[in-house]
Amino acid sequence: MIFIVGIMTLTIVGLIGLGVYLELFPEKRVSEPRRVRSWLFGNFSVFVVALIVLLAMGTQEVMAETTATVVRGEVTLGLGLAIIGVGLPTGLAAIGAALALGPVGSAALAVVAEKPEMFGRTLIYLGLAEGIAIYGLVMSILLLGKI
Repeated sequence: MIFIVGIMTLTIVGLIGLGVYLELFPEKRVSEPRRVRSWLFGNFSVFVVALIVLLAMGTQEVMAETTATVVRGEVTLGLGLAIIGVGLPTGLAAIGAALALGPVGSAALAVVAEKPEMFGRTLIYLGLAEGIAIYGLVMSILLLGKI
């Protein structure tokens, strides 16, 4: 189990390392796009397979666990995976909101610069994009009540 978590951690660290490498040496981005694309696909594939194996192993361990042996305050593997599952909606919704707010915010600034009377409408669009993150937070709160 720890081995699989280690593999997943290495794939994330490798992805961050690739981003730093491409940021420091931008000329490599144009000269070898196929190599970078294949490396990213391989990295993502390893991560997805490890995630599926980890979830399958975690599910098996949680199903075999009895409630009488659990010590109060002890964090088991099942509880840890449940807490990760509770945090995922908020994190993914925040990423989605960030992707939505970027173009909407820049367009709103451009519109307000030319027509200041459109400020109220642009706030509505920004609020709709920000609502995505709020929905994720609400889902996490609801899921937290189920643990």
